[in-house]
Amino acid sequence: MTKLHSATKYLLAAALIGVFAAPASAASYYVMFNKQTKTCSISTTAPSETEKFSMMGIYGSEANAKMAMSGMTQCKG
Repeated sequence: MTKLHSATKYLLAAALIGVFAAPASAASYYVMFNKQTKTCSISTTAPSETEKFSMMGIYGSEANAKMAMSGMTQCKG
């Protein structure tokens, strides 16, 4: 009975680690402002061309990024 109890503790610990590690691997969505074209866009990678793009924010979902972008004055062109 103690071996079963011990195995249950390890399974529970592994499940908890998986639950807390999953959000850390979630995708990020970046709202970027193109300084040349004066337009905004959403990307899953951070802007690397800092002379061309300004990063306007990082969001956990595409829906949140779209909602935030709709409220940004620079993105309403």
